Amino acid sequence: MGLFSPIVEPSGLRSQFPVLERVAYLNAGTDGPLSARAATAARAELERELAEGRAMAHFERRKELSDGLREACARALGADAADVSLTTCTTEGMGHVVMGLDLRPGDELLTSDEEHPGLLGALAAAREIRGATVREVPLEQIAEQVGPATRLVACSHVGWVSGSLAPAGLAEVEVPVLLDGAQGLGAIDVDVTKLGCDAYAGAGQKWLCGPDGSGSLWTSPELRERLAVSRRGYGNLEEANDGLEAVLHVDGRRFDAPSLSAESLACSLAAAEVLEEFGWPAAWERGVALAARLAETLAERGRTPAPRGATTLVSFPSEDPAAERELLASGGVVVRNIPGRQWLRASVGAWNDEGDLERLVGSLAT
Repeated sequence: MGLFSPIVEPSGLRSQFPVLERVAYLNAGTDGPLSARAATAARAELERELAEGRAMAHFERRKELSDGLREACARALGADAADVSLTTCTTEGMGHVVMGLDLRPGDELLTSDEEHPGLLGALAAAREIRGATVREVPLEQIAEQVGPATRLVACSHVGWVSGSLAPAGLAEVEVPVLLDGAQGLGAIDVDVTKLGCDAYAGAGQKWLCGPDGSGSLWTSPELRERLAVSRRGYGNLEEANDGLEAVLHVDGRRFDAPSLSAESLACSLAAAEVLEEFGWPAAWERGVALAARLAETLAERGRTPAPRGATTLVSFPSEDPAAERELLASGGVVVRNIPGRQWLRASVGAWNDEGDLERLVGSLAT
């Protein structure tokens, strides 16, 4: 009997990911594993382009794939597809929101003290270009720290460092709330309506297991009306051929990336379909449960994890994180270290199993 008894039978989901035949892949918080179906879908688009060229039918195909992916992302967000934009990454979506606001000197952007560079970069740009101030507070206190000068609360839904959760009180604040959902979308149950946020930026390459260069942004219609859009072109204009009189789409398409390739779109859509077929509720439940079991076992072994929520990230102490990460990788266990902290981070998805967790725990130095 191993350390970890089965929680839920993965019903063939694991077999979709060839990398799991060789290694215990616990790094979806950086990039998720690629499914065979997603890779096949990308290759098929490239073969089509190779054989048929890229004329009008090619662009019609890209629109078809975009529509399908937008709907798939909306289902994972509990949202209306009309409110979803297709981006190249979480960072791009957050930049649209932060820099789209009419910020002026003295306006405050409230964030937490454990944010990812993807969000911090957008906040720093607003400080440098618009003269806004940025205030960092502990994530668990952020809802109560909103003040009279606060114009936006921007923080992680799931903290990338420890797997902590943003406080539920954010749903009650009176200023717009932007959530960095890079570690939320696809990993845990996300319902943007219940969260009460105004914008939710997600990654495509992490827990949705899509390609690099994929992401999404959900915005409420109310916030969308307030955001300026400085970058305009074929992708986000209703009729680009109207020249200088062309107007933006009124829905989420106004923040679409200027150009997403057919192969990337097909890869993203197929990746999401693999997880949808397993079932989002089952995927969320399994990943969170496995992560909780890992956290308990690590604590029993003297590697008590950082304080965390009911998420799929488990960060735990290491005397030399970079060296231990490399040592684990040489033994077929893929995790990451957290820059500036004495922690390793395991990202546990529904595609993992108890054997992956045992392999990690068994490989750790005592």
